[in-house]
Amino acid sequence: MIICNVVHFSRNDYYYTSYFSSRNEQRVFMSLRGFKIIVIATWLVLLGLLVTRDLFVPEIDSREVTLLQKSKEERFYGVWFEERRIGYVAETLRPQGEDFILDQEAHLLLNVLETTQPIDMQLQARLSSNLLLRDFTFRFTSPFSTMAAEGSAEGNLVTFRLDTGETVINDTITLPEPPLLSVNERAYLLTRLTQPGQKIKLPSFDPISLSGRESLITYHGQEKTLVRRRLQFLHHFTEHFAGMRTSFWLDESGRVVKEESPAGFQFIAEPEFRAKDITGSGSELLSAVAVPLRGPLPPENATMVTYRLTLPPDLDLDLPGGRQTLRGDLLTVTLDPLPAGIPEPATHDCTDTAHLSASRYIQANHPAIIELAREIVGDEPDQADRVRLLASWVFENLEKRPVIGLPDALTTLKSKMGDCNEHASLFAALARSLGIPTAIATGVTRLDEAMYYHAWNEVCLGGRWYSLDTTTDQLPADLYHIRFGRGDLDQGLKIGGLLGKLRIEIIPQKE
Repeated sequence: MIICNVVHFSRNDYYYTSYFSSRNEQRVFMSLRGFKIIVIATWLVLLGLLVTRDLFVPEIDSREVTLLQKSKEERFYGVWFEERRIGYVAETLRPQGEDFILDQEAHLLLNVLETTQPIDMQLQARLSSNLLLRDFTFRFTSPFSTMAAEGSAEGNLVTFRLDTGETVINDTITLPEPPLLSVNERAYLLTRLTQPGQKIKLPSFDPISLSGRESLITYHGQEKTLVRRRLQFLHHFTEHFAGMRTSFWLDESGRVVKEESPAGFQFIAEPEFRAKDITGSGSELLSAVAVPLRGPLPPENATMVTYRLTLPPDLDLDLPGGRQTLRGDLLTVTLDPLPAGIPEPATHDCTDTAHLSASRYIQANHPAIIELAREIVGDEPDQADRVRLLASWVFENLEKRPVIGLPDALTTLKSKMGDCNEHASLFAALARSLGIPTAIATGVTRLDEAMYYHAWNEVCLGGRWYSLDTTTDQLPADLYHIRFGRGDLDQGLKIGGLLGKLRIEIIPQKE
């Protein structure tokens, strides 16, 4: 549900249905499944940061190109999580004529809801002599999701075709400059960042999420670093992206020896026989990043609750607005039941065109989406009742399963399954097709004594935002839904900056 499905793969980061006798029991089960899904999406974003490195680096000089031409051997990295090797990454960079061919493959075993989910990824890219990206193919496979992409670069334009198995998406993105590919040979950082504290900005393109980004890399000098019980003297760097921070260490030749993400993943350079010695799927991922909830729970009939939030600094979050009010470190959430009597067309004072528009993964303009939305709402004129009808249809017609992959509305409509990410993207597409401004909210929600990362929706009616959760059948979403991001699926990246750093405490009402 929450980290339901934002998949991002690069060497730096590599996001269940049952029936019960009562609706309440079913709802509790659904919420458990849903919470864990959004965490998986964020995880995949972080894994993406750790598996196919950044594209876009400063100009590569002739000395660095010569070093790369001599590097033909295959390199292996063990993927570790909480002291267990759960997968590996293999990479080969070989000359071919005047070009380079990069081959990467990764195999992971993830423990999701105490079940083992195998993930396989393959990337091949053709690069120019100075590492400019020419073209690439990428394939991702998980138990309930398959994604194949191919694309090419011309100047600063990257054109690609994405096949999800259910639908095909063609798109072109514009980057600030022609993309280059940075591999595990990162000697250029040692020549450009020579003093602790020096920084460099690297725009990049990720072939897994098929999107561009900009990273800030900081050099921290040489230090003694423990790498799997062996002390080494390495160059330490950190990389900041969308509030997330990863760390990596280079040897004197500029090769990556160790890399780690805030979610607890580590990538360790190892011989092939060790890297492929996978010992299991490790700890359950979603519970590992759940946030303990402190303080007394409000009464069941409460209409508002106040939280004290401890947040990492310099993180761009969407905390105030709608039903959330922020004063210092105190966030108050107020129930926002949908009103009645809002005719079409509703006023859109609280939104911009993005909340009405189709996007790559929210295909609100597709004929199948438009036809279904009109069929669901019929001739109902009230916008609030239209929202209720759409939300009820999504909840009742999607099988609750953790789908590790990129969640797009059209694929979800055809597969009829998914976690919170798929629920949120399909509802957003249906609502937008009817002219209802809709956003995807990412944040946390409560399960037992902890807060799990999650995704749900917000709609704008009569100039105000209202919340709903189609994964758990809540309209409005309860007081334990705390929003940190609002927008499209890209907002899920903000969750990565919170992992391991967020603290939440309920403030008693009398205070």
